[in-house]
Amino acid sequence: MLELLREELWRLHLELPRNNLVTWTSGNVSARDPKTGYVVIKPSGVRYEVLRPEHMVVVDLDGHVVEGDLKPSSDTASHLYIYRHRPDVHGIVHTHSPYATAFAALGRPIPVYLTAIADEFGGPIPCGGFALIGGEEIGRVVVESIGDSPAVLLKNHGVFTVGPTAEAAVKAAVMVEDVARTVWIALQMGQPEEIPPEDVAKLRRRYTTEYGQ
Repeated sequence: MLELLREELWRLHLELPRNNLVTWTSGNVSARDPKTGYVVIKPSGVRYEVLRPEHMVVVDLDGHVVEGDLKPSSDTASHLYIYRHRPDVHGIVHTHSPYATAFAALGRPIPVYLTAIADEFGGPIPCGGFALIGGEEIGRVVVESIGDSPAVLLKNHGVFTVGPTAEAAVKAAVMVEDVARTVWIALQMGQPEEIPPEDVAKLRRRYTTEYGQ
């Protein structure tokens, strides 16, 4: 079932350790199939180097396993909560990438100190409150805190990103860590100035309507 989506998800999972966003078995990517509404997600506790497309677990939006021999990620309930409340979202990523998670540990959003933040996120990267792992609570905080951004930090925890596709959500996760690292370095040197909101809007508009092919 959903063979092509499983294959894509397997390849996208490999981007997480490649971009230093996860360690050991932490983190996960999920994708929602627009035709069936089923969600494909990483199995719990499987190391990335042994992960294969056939290990991916297919669940419905209520969390029932439709296909798969392994237990789905411990974050599955939160992913499903987001999908149920955000019909525009078809991909979700969770990481504990170190620089972004350092901001999350302090409960601090990442202000728009860089044009890259304006381009990719259209405003500050918000930070939601603390929630325990295992149920829907994290998903609820994500939905309540993320706003129009494709990314949100979770206090004392890590990063969630969303997108119209799983690839877009992975790209957002890579970019969160990239800008968090640069901002952290800048803060060691001094206090950066935020880009004015009107310029942020212009940068975001250019990036979404003119950049690329």
